Amino acid sequence: MRRSSRKRDEPVRLTRIYTRGGDAGQTSLGDGSRVSKLDPHVVAYGAVDELNAQLGLVLALGPAELPDAFRGPLEQVQNDLFDLGADLSVPFAEDDSRLRVTQGHVDRLEQLCDRFNEELPELKSFVLPGGSEAAARLHVARAVCRRAELRVLASGNEVQVDPLAAAYINRLSDLLFILARAANAGREEPLWTPGGPAGAP
Repeated sequence: MRRSSRKRDEPVRLTRIYTRGGDAGQTSLGDGSRVSKLDPHVVAYGAVDELNAQLGLVLALGPAELPDAFRGPLEQVQNDLFDLGADLSVPFAEDDSRLRVTQGHVDRLEQLCDRFNEELPELKSFVLPGGSEAAARLHVARAVCRRAELRVLASGNEVQVDPLAAAYINRLSDLLFILARAANAGREEPLWTPGGPAGAP
């Protein structure tokens, strides 16, 4: 992927997508160092990229399926996930000035969790993934988010990782769970029943 000269306010400008540079299983981290595509940094930010794609699938729903109140926060999260990917793509150092996840990113998620959870009924059982299409897609995104969290934590066992990266993605899975529940507002929420629902064969 080749970058061309760009204006100061442009984050990146790409003129060609394929470069053949990764054909042998190597890629570049954010600091320019060449590593295996199996490097913990690459595995972690790849999982975050998959999560971002799942959120794009949620946002592809029309206004009749996805509540308007969800759209702005989810679009912001998609942008935040690029910040997270940039963070994970560069070895962490506490005194560097690179783009990193901040406490502000985490705080924003907590505020969203509180805002959307406030109107939900108290949970008295485990929630089954499903209900409306928006809820089902949000539950898939939540599950992918949990897997991405595991990749981030695993990478932290091998390389230095920003501790706020793990905090952010953990809080994001909470938000996605809450939004999935909120997407089922006005309909019966699918809940786990020990032994299965009554009347099931």
